[in-house]
Amino acid sequence: MRGVNRVMLIGNLGKDPDVQFLEGNIGVAKFPLATTETFKDRSGKLVSQTEWHTVVLWRGLAELAQKYLHKGSLVYIEGRLRTRSWEDKEGNKKFATEVVGDNLIMLDKRTDGTGHHPSAGGGSGDSIEGFHGPEIPPIGESSPDLPF
Repeated sequence: MRGVNRVMLIGNLGKDPDVQFLEGNIGVAKFPLATTETFKDRSGKLVSQTEWHTVVLWRGLAELAQKYLHKGSLVYIEGRLRTRSWEDKEGNKKFATEVVGDNLIMLDKRTDGTGHHPSAGGGSGDSIEGFHGPEIPPIGESSPDLPF
């Protein structure tokens, strides 16, 4: 039987993406992503728990992150878990588990006056590797495809 390694996260960037370009001009972006769950404890008090995830984006998604994402940006990331290991200077074995993103959807409110998110391509034939998601009209505007 085959395994499944799939992660879906919605959260906020903990800092601006750190983008580097490797040999062959291959972009890689890395940033911490905070996901917060809120629930009521037994006494009825609201409790929030925040988990931090290290997200890695490659190529076109790294360039997208460099151009549009910043500390606090709300994003949906879909990808897979990858665990790396290495030895530090003292010879101790270290491990890091990261989310390697395959898809990215920016969930922040639109920032330009045209009603389009800057990354959506604007219909000019531009495409951004890994960017998926429907164009959603702002609240109060209707779409001809919606029955209500």
